[in-house]
Amino acid sequence: MSEPRRLCDYENSSYRTDFWEGQGREYEDRAERLALRRLLPPAGRRLVDVGAGFGRLSDFYEGYEQVVLLDYSTSLLRQAQERLGREPRLAYVAANFYAMPFAAGTFDAAMMVRVMHHVEDVPAFLGQMGHILAGGGTFVVEFASKRHLKSILRWALGRQRWSPFDPEPYEFVEMNFDFHPAWMRARLAEAAFHVKQCRTVSHFRLPLLKRLVPAGALAALDGLLQPTGAWWQLTPSVFCRAVLDGPPAPATEELVFRCPACSSSPLRQAAEAMACDKCGRRWPIEDGIYNFKVE
Repeated sequence: MSEPRRLCDYENSSYRTDFWEGQGREYEDRAERLALRRLLPPAGRRLVDVGAGFGRLSDFYEGYEQVVLLDYSTSLLRQAQERLGREPRLAYVAANFYAMPFAAGTFDAAMMVRVMHHVEDVPAFLGQMGHILAGGGTFVVEFASKRHLKSILRWALGRQRWSPFDPEPYEFVEMNFDFHPAWMRARLAEAAFHVKQCRTVSHFRLPLLKRLVPAGALAALDGLLQPTGAWWQLTPSVFCRAVLDGPPAPATEELVFRCPACSSSPLRQAAEAMACDKCGRRWPIEDGIYNFKVE
């Protein structure tokens, strides 16, 4: 029997304050938003934010009729819920992204930023994305690139053992992976995603520059350089807009859940739970958060 895939669990972590708020990453935040504005459709029926965390990028939800914030951490989803409220168009879902609890074709758009570097089995994950997106759906994904200028320089000077040109993913610390852009494009193609556009992000992720130059100015310069991703990707962060192959199809009329245990759908809403009539599992709804985490 194969070992279960590893997951990076941020439950009860202080990710929001330890990594973002007051931690000198305003430039990265602004640069990533510039890329998203160029790549993510501004409106649609239903969007899923995979690895939404505390809802950092919630301003991109505005044009969608319904938005699902998906994360493995219920504590981060609770923070998102506190920030964004409980309006009906927002659904907070705790789930394993290798067993997404959604019926086929549920979404017409998906975004995933600063999460792919925690994905151990990329083909399995992309298979899930291909299932939940409708035909012609857009997937905007960011990944950490191993082939960036700093890495190339360190390798050339003998200060880094692993080659940035080796196509295989590199796990630089436990459950943190860097990917070669060509390798990632190949995996997307195998999962029936056609990459339409790439943007290179965080050209100036250097502590000295970030201290000397205001974040807004650095991000503006970054935005000017991001289109070079169409020709080369030499930055630590790469954003891609990929479209699922197949004839365009609308997302499902309603948010339809499927059982992560037996893949049956639709699920039936019972008292404080989503119930699967096929296998008998009940997935709790805990204070407004759907919990589909498979133990």
